[in-house]
Amino acid sequence: MAGNQRVFKARIKSTQSLKKIFRAMELIAASRIGKARARVKATVPYAEAITQAVGAVATHSDVEHPLTTERNDTNRVAVLVVTSDRGMAGAYSATALREAEALIQRLHGEGKEVDLYVAGRRGVSFYQFRGREIAKSWTGASDAPTVEIAEDVADTLLEAFLADASNGGVGALHVVYTQFVNMVTQRPRVVRLLPLEVVDAPADGEHEVEAYPLYDFEPSAEEVLDALLPRYVRSRIFSFLLESSASELAARQSAMHTATENAQDLIRTYTRQANSARQAEITQEISEIVSGADALAGS
Repeated sequence: MAGNQRVFKARIKSTQSLKKIFRAMELIAASRIGKARARVKATVPYAEAITQAVGAVATHSDVEHPLTTERNDTNRVAVLVVTSDRGMAGAYSATALREAEALIQRLHGEGKEVDLYVAGRRGVSFYQFRGREIAKSWTGASDAPTVEIAEDVADTLLEAFLADASNGGVGALHVVYTQFVNMVTQRPRVVRLLPLEVVDAPADGEHEVEAYPLYDFEPSAEEVLDALLPRYVRSRIFSFLLESSASELAARQSAMHTATENAQDLIRTYTRQANSARQAEITQEISEIVSGADALAGS
């Protein structure tokens, strides 16, 4: 019985240590989620402005730009998968990877060859374990992406899209990331980013689309698009990374809150079992004493 008590006490101690870790990670995620949501919100005005600018050029010119033109000279497709660097975020990375696998299977069914680009150590580990080749990966800042990382990702993908077919050029780019809806809901999403569909109109019908004024482009519409479209791609990539970081932190906060509550339930269970073992030990000792006294009295 004493051995059982030692086992339960050891389990209670280890569970209490885990509970402290879970609680600390929950508080850290909670303290950072506000900043992550603010960063997502701060990108909206710039994204709307550059989308309107690109839409204006596309509407008032007949220019065919490489980034807006379908490619038929290659069957290679690039897929960027955004995951987390660390675990303990519930099903955040697993859900994104599941969505990416469904997309890759669909592309293979269409006869496409897929080049994988991965952001986050969880995704890198997932594909390396399965022996899948990764064209390029980015790790170390999944919960706090920087502009520099976003630009590196965007420039790498732009280079792959603009490259010749003989040099491994791709005909399309799909991005798999996790859209932040609210603190409870984070939704995996697939976006075809290249070739660009540059005019984004409201889909809910609640707002009227403001008509674009007439424009004169200097020095030319081609050069304006050359300057705007890469910036547009970089802003979209940055917004995807920011939304994924907010989703990761929200998922981690929720997962750690649940883990803390489960640890507390385990501590209660182990405490009851330890008390039961202690009571059984006391009962056995009393029985042994009474039995000994009866034996002495009988002799």
